Amino acid sequence: MDRTSVNPLSSHAKEIRRKILKMIHASKSAHIASALSTVELLVSLYFKIMRIDPKNPSMQGRDILIFSKGHGCSALYATLVQRGYENEKILQEFSTDGGKLWGHVTSGSMKGIEATAGSLGHGLPIGLGMALANKKRNVFVLMGDGECDEGSVWEAILFAGHARASNLIAIIDFNKIQSLGNTAEVLDIEPLAEKFRAAKWAAKEVDGHSIPHICAALQKLPFEEGKPSVLIAHTTKGKGISFMENSLAWHYTPPDDKQLEGALGELS
Repeated sequence: MDRTSVNPLSSHAKEIRRKILKMIHASKSAHIASALSTVELLVSLYFKIMRIDPKNPSMQGRDILIFSKGHGCSALYATLVQRGYENEKILQEFSTDGGKLWGHVTSGSMKGIEATAGSLGHGLPIGLGMALANKKRNVFVLMGDGECDEGSVWEAILFAGHARASNLIAIIDFNKIQSLGNTAEVLDIEPLAEKFRAAKWAAKEVDGHSIPHICAALQKLPFEEGKPSVLIAHTTKGKGISFMENSLAWHYTPPDDKQLEGALGELS
């Protein structure tokens, strides 16, 4: 990918982070760090990789994204607005009393949202069902690393490999921190790539904040014929805001006025 194609995507990532900060500050809600770690993944998918049409969100044959780590939904809402699915005004309804945009992804709340999420472990089974129902389109499932503690995830991994669901692509936001602490201490899921390969998946690992590397990894799908694909994206929780990075506290805490000003200053 050349520099001219990367720069606009990086600009989109910066603007999406601004939107996330403002949404969570205004609503005094949580999960800001979980949202920030997904931004480059979402930008790569919505602006480069996926076959979609924001003017026709229900387009036949479109690619599907299931945002399984539903608590990071502010990143998805901001990305959909940035991509042109909705007017930015809708973001004012995020996590507010009577607002359309809930604190976890909800189907029908916004154009472009394909499934409800929030109870972790359900996105991959849902995505697998969609992939098997229509093998002419790709189904992407963006998951958290902490989510991989769920037994339903591993049932879906095993069945997807068995069913040779080659149009299913799991993307793991591997930021190494979950709600209770460091992922390796809560429940160590490593070696993750080897476990997927043992279940008949093709696996790649990538810097989850490098748009060129993400796009290069996803340029040719499936990774191997006859196998589902998994992209393990090594990310940083709270990425882009220095005082939020790699901090469990920002899984829960919204920024106050001064912190918002400082965070936006880092993105200027």
